[in-house]
Amino acid sequence: MLTQFIHAHILTPNGWLEDGSLLVDENKIVSITPCNLGIIGADIIDVKGLHLVPGGIELHVHGGGGRDFMEGTEEAFEVAVKAHMQHGTTAIYPTLSSSSIPMIEAASETCTKMMQDPNSPIMGLHLEGPYFSLQMAGAQIPEYIIPPRPEDYIPLIEKYPCIRRWDAAPEIEGTVPFGEYITSKGVVAAIAHTGAGYKEVKAAHNAGFSHATHFYNAMPGFHKYHEYKHEGTVESVYLIDDFTVEVIADGIHVPPIILSLVHKLKGVERTCLITDALACTASDSQEAFDPRVIIEDGVCKLADRSALAGSIATMDRLIRTCVHMADIPLEDAVRMASETPAKVMGIFDRKGSLELGKDADMMILDKALNLRGVWSMGKLVEGTLTL
Repeated sequence: MLTQFIHAHILTPNGWLEDGSLLVDENKIVSITPCNLGIIGADIIDVKGLHLVPGGIELHVHGGGGRDFMEGTEEAFEVAVKAHMQHGTTAIYPTLSSSSIPMIEAASETCTKMMQDPNSPIMGLHLEGPYFSLQMAGAQIPEYIIPPRPEDYIPLIEKYPCIRRWDAAPEIEGTVPFGEYITSKGVVAAIAHTGAGYKEVKAAHNAGFSHATHFYNAMPGFHKYHEYKHEGTVESVYLIDDFTVEVIADGIHVPPIILSLVHKLKGVERTCLITDALACTASDSQEAFDPRVIIEDGVCKLADRSALAGSIATMDRLIRTCVHMADIPLEDAVRMASETPAKVMGIFDRKGSLELGKDADMMILDKALNLRGVWSMGKLVEGTLTL
């Protein structure tokens, strides 16, 4: 089956193609050209000059549509994934907050099964914890937070290749051998929920850690202790050039001026956009999955308002926030939502940009950056086409 998108403002790795055509054969991109002549036998979609850009790759998301990935069931995964696909996400790494071993096993079994479908948008599992600093736990469930123990993480990594990323706090005892082990198995190691300074961050980097989880959130910046000043995790990550970062670009977790700063200092090539979205995202429900959490001011908070607990953002909102509130160019915002995440997770050979031979994952945005259509593996995501 051929699908041809004509009169499109296409973002390619070489920049914008002002009035172009993109041809999809089944689930692959087979042609990108300035010629808009219709191809016989193709299903023609006139984009009418709107933006045709790569679909978003979600590195860090806890749920959506009223369901949480911690439930570990196929139904929960399906509902949450669908909710985010309807907002521009075309590849996704379901995320578990700090969990028990049985919870991790249940989610890993489900993830493994669902990834057997070659057209599945699920790229692997992301474990956010449980190896964190209790002082920086935020909305993590403290009962689950433990130090890294080889007898726990080695069997999980060996049994479940679907685990593609795992986060830990550098200052916790056992983090260095943990990082060395998981990265030797091809798992991305990220620092998170940490109070680490430069010494600990550098040691983690030397052990294979290469990414910073929800940068600026659940980690200190430059601060004073008694009469002396100290660097925080934030400055430490900035100093290590090849550390990549992800930011919750809802305009609340990270203020727009800080989004601009991250874009300026880390750059497009080392910055990813994430939602860190909770179950109530893209849902009619205003109840959070976690009873400790409330929804207020367009964000999720702990009920005592001591910390932010996650977002209700979607992929399209991330891009609008970056462009409209942080003055980041559209092409840069899109790349941070697609290309950079694909490179961080090692899937750029097939996803993250509109190029010949790559998966036909894309979205259409209008001039106001509202979503007008989403395609995953060449298939229209139900209910998204509004041209």
